Amino acid sequence: MILTSVAAAAALIRDAAGPAAGRASRRLVVGLVGAPGAGKSTAARQLVEALGPSAALVGMDGWHLPQSRLVELGRRNRMGASDTFDVDGFVTALAAIRNDGETVSVPGFDREIEEPVPDAFAITPSFRNIVVEGNYLLHDAGGWEGVAPLLDLSLFVRLDRDIRMRRLVERHVRFGKTPDAAAAWANGPDEANARLVEATESRADHILDLG
Repeated sequence: MILTSVAAAAALIRDAAGPAAGRASRRLVVGLVGAPGAGKSTAARQLVEALGPSAALVGMDGWHLPQSRLVELGRRNRMGASDTFDVDGFVTALAAIRNDGETVSVPGFDREIEEPVPDAFAITPSFRNIVVEGNYLLHDAGGWEGVAPLLDLSLFVRLDRDIRMRRLVERHVRFGKTPDAAAAWANGPDEANARLVEATESRADHILDLG
């Protein structure tokens, strides 16, 4: 199914979480996937707001490896690639989140310094709808193949490439890169990651087409 608004996605999630779907007694875990700059983070926040106080947001970016570790591994110049995350930690956290009786502490990510922030938020049992957003939720290699089975529903965020690239450059400039450096990163590491992510679109349950 192709959805054309966050409101439509929220309605779909409410239906999937309701008694008729047999899931009213446990959490619903929804994955929001998309290429860098596609707008998935904004869409995820809007979804959580639309779903109300029982919903919580978990961002994959919290599992970025620290920059010091990326330097050790020789991967700092392509931060954001699929092998620059703590995949095992991410999968472990999602599995724990699916256990309704647990409170799970999840990290955040500080874009100003490009570092993960440990224990930024607690997913308590009161949260029934969990929106997980990230690039590689439907990737099928490098440990990421363990993520999709933990999602009850997945939506791929699609956006016109020109709009996506413009937003990416603007975001990089906003967080401190020069315009030239921002364009180089958007067309280099970001675009390589985008190609990998876009190859997973067919694995999503639904498409959220934002233009």
